[in-house]
Amino acid sequence: MKAQMPSMAGMEAFRAALGSPGGVFGPFMTTTDPAFVEAAGYAGYDFVLLDMEHGPGSFQELQDLIRAADAAGVLPMVRVPRGDDRWIGRALDAGAGGLLIPGIGTAQQAREAVAAVKFAPGGSRGTCRFARSACYGAVPGDTYVAGAQEAVVMLQLEGGRAIENLDAILEVPGIDVLFVEPYDLSGALGLIGQLDHPKVTTCIHGVIRCAAEKGIRTGCSADSVAAARELRAMGAGFIGYSCDTAIFRNAAAADVEAFHRVD
Repeated sequence: MKAQMPSMAGMEAFRAALGSPGGVFGPFMTTTDPAFVEAAGYAGYDFVLLDMEHGPGSFQELQDLIRAADAAGVLPMVRVPRGDDRWIGRALDAGAGGLLIPGIGTAQQAREAVAAVKFAPGGSRGTCRFARSACYGAVPGDTYVAGAQEAVVMLQLEGGRAIENLDAILEVPGIDVLFVEPYDLSGALGLIGQLDHPKVTTCIHGVIRCAAEKGIRTGCSADSVAAARELRAMGAGFIGYSCDTAIFRNAAAADVEAFHRVD
């Protein structure tokens, strides 16, 4: 049996969708149960964003979540914990198709984050061709390294500092997506939680426009499908949608309301 690097099979299709007018759409997931990841894949999402920054999961659990994504044919993305570069290489070794790296406020932080994802000569990631992402050594070393370099690099801009340094950050090579978190941005603007405030939407639109001029895609989070569509219309190509637990709660609440409704 010919070994194929997990999570890489759908990378070309994902990148094509990312650059299309329709963009890509998938949920943040804090679950530690692989069944929820599989179900999300069968639902037809373009990716699942496994959240190790805000979720309770361990690295051991992350490996099984990534396996579940591969089984369901959905690209596993991982948001690593803030300020801990050790997770970057480990998540990629486990088979993540890309990373969301939070805490980026300067060009130097952006360069360090990109370098941590890439192998030499363009980066500093340590090489182990016996990792799961290399099919435990079944994939030849040169094939593995070339394929692994295609992992999606998504950097999460943090607050006002990142906006002030946006031009310099955009000059850093190797960034696929700049991710703007509307809640964090609204807080930095003194408008915490006011996601529809003109100052917040204008700032997001400005980031999208500046990034597009440099050929870099933009990502945002959205609490609703309507908000996701608005962000897509603004030019965001990557939409991180709600959260697995919130999606389940909202669907369950709608069912309960429908059941108890008096016709």
